[in-house]
Amino acid sequence: MNNDLRIAQAAVLEDINIIADKAGIDRKYLEPYGTNKAKISLQVREDRKDGPDGKLILVTAITPTKAGEGKSTTTIGLADGLSKINKNVMACLREPSLGPVFGLKGGAAGGGYAQVVPMEEINLHFTGDMHAITTCNNLIAAVLDNSMYQGNPLNIDPEQVVWKRCLDMNDRTLRDITIGQKKRTNGVEREDHFVITVATEVMAILCLSHDLKDFQERIGRCIVAYTYEGKPVTVKDLHVDGAAAVVMKEAIKPNLVQTLEHTPVLIHGGPFANIAHGCNSLIATTTALKLADYVVTEAGFGADLGAEKFLDIKCRFGGLRPNAVVIVATVRALKMHGGVEQEDLTKENVEAMLAGAENLAKHVDSIQHFGVPFIIAINKFSADTEKEVDALKNWCAERGFPVELSDGWARGGDGTIELAEKVVALCDGETHYAPIYDENEPIKAKILKIAQTIYGADDVEYSELAEEKIKIFMANGWDHMPVCMAKTQMSLSDNDKVKGRPRGFNIHVQDLSVSAGAGFLVAYTGTILTMPGLPKVPAAINMGVDENGDSFGIF
Repeated sequence: MNNDLRIAQAAVLEDINIIADKAGIDRKYLEPYGTNKAKISLQVREDRKDGPDGKLILVTAITPTKAGEGKSTTTIGLADGLSKINKNVMACLREPSLGPVFGLKGGAAGGGYAQVVPMEEINLHFTGDMHAITTCNNLIAAVLDNSMYQGNPLNIDPEQVVWKRCLDMNDRTLRDITIGQKKRTNGVEREDHFVITVATEVMAILCLSHDLKDFQERIGRCIVAYTYEGKPVTVKDLHVDGAAAVVMKEAIKPNLVQTLEHTPVLIHGGPFANIAHGCNSLIATTTALKLADYVVTEAGFGADLGAEKFLDIKCRFGGLRPNAVVIVATVRALKMHGGVEQEDLTKENVEAMLAGAENLAKHVDSIQHFGVPFIIAINKFSADTEKEVDALKNWCAERGFPVELSDGWARGGDGTIELAEKVVALCDGETHYAPIYDENEPIKAKILKIAQTIYGADDVEYSELAEEKIKIFMANGWDHMPVCMAKTQMSLSDNDKVKGRPRGFNIHVQDLSVSAGAGFLVAYTGTILTMPGLPKVPAAINMGVDENGDSFGIF
């Protein structure tokens, strides 16, 4: 059987101008990057601002295995399925980070016959957005350190610098470093830190901004350090907000590509959902809603992470009102939650799968708290047996959960037609969407509501550092913001070894930070890291280019 890369390499792509025509994008708004991808001018949304919005469909999932459970594959397959039943549809996805591509998880362009193409380019440098974000972030860091070196006119305390440098790569050695060593001419010696590009506030701001002007205003509000008196110093104080906007002038525009079946897709922005808010850009989503009758998007990892942040942060900031949620479940992940080891997940085990279905039940419960209609999509894998799939369908039926098989990986849009028809029916009904907390509630009240309602925790415990940060945030008036929880994606708890549906546990908040530009607070739980490391055998060591100039080993 062909792997994902070979399928993508064999695809015959339509010219991007034809895809733009299909999406209803006049060519005057199109900025082609070659023949298979393009930037889209934000003017297309502005010119359609008085028109109606399409239906918004969110794809989320249960707690995944290490390989992921196919949210992107389901999102793309569902978009193709909707196109198969003659619906005007667009998909909106995040841009992949190079960290997972060369690390463990692989790319984020779908799989099998439910892919966006050109897959290689999307997973690697694409149109340069990730590089622009990295440059923007590190420009601010360079100007900050230069200001301290050049007489420190802002009276910045080097021990209270909070703006971190970044790199779009998994490199654990950069988590804690010392800069400006040995010579005074090298700058002010101090401790510094790197985060992965997708965890930066610049990425969050790109994905929550309405346009370039809004981006500059938001980036100007970012807090980079504190003075010796404890006063916050911002990017605007450094007078580098204008330069940051210049760097992002092209990256602010969403990218148009296509699925293997030539359905239009906007790919823009790529924050991780375990350490950031996990959704593609508001610009892409709101643009798609003005162009299509149905917009299918996804949020990273399980519903406890990406979906919660999509519904509590992105929808709140963007004034979005989702019409349906698709919860992706896989037989193999449910078996894992039922106690089966990774190496045995391909063996039939109905009993373990049904035991692990409690994890799915919790994610359903979480989505129900937001008041949005949902359906469970069983993302089919070749090792799934008929007995396992039937047992899962019966489990759903007994609880009154709508469910449908999704076979986009093997069959493309033909494998998701039934799912597409049921999603359309959901969208025709009413949505009672509402966030689960008021942003003006106290910080601890918001965190507790997320922990209890979404994770199923009993309570929240705070470190001394976290308690001190909360006092600082309240004194500065930063407590009236949504909260972005940084938590492991491998468990509903903050312990990645705890599977299934844990009960009788507490969430441990170790630290907090303020993303004043993005407009939310970040609570760091457990041992979550903002700079991942590579596994013992990185995916990168199996990659290369053959004698024909074709890549191999990429997901």
